[in-house]
Amino acid sequence: QVRLVESGGGLVQAGGSLRLSCAASRAIFSINTMAWYRQAPGKQRELVATITNIGSTIYADSVKGRFTISRDNAENTVYLQMNSLEPEDTAVYFCYAQDDTRSNYWGQGTQVTVSS
Repeated sequence: QVRLVESGGGLVQAGGSLRLSCAASRAIFSINTMAWYRQAPGKQRELVATITNIGSTIYADSVKGRFTISRDNAENTVYLQMNSLEPEDTAVYFCYAQDDTRSNYWGQGTQVTVSS
């Protein structure tokens, strides 16, 4: 079992930056895949970025060059650095983990609002 707690969301103007954090309740060095998803009002949840335990990353086309996902295994935390934010980035951002048993875990989400 893994409990995930996100933080760092808020209100920011377009062009600004935010850094989201996802703290896990146990060591994440054995968790292969961690990711950030987002869900805007009236839309389906979509993948933003993933990172494996060896640091391989994948990004959605819409955030490439603006967002950076990273993980600190010593701190059991995954981060999402978001730069050059756009109103279209407004959504609830969720942390996700899949452990070596292929069990899936989600955080409760953190709201990010980008004003124009």
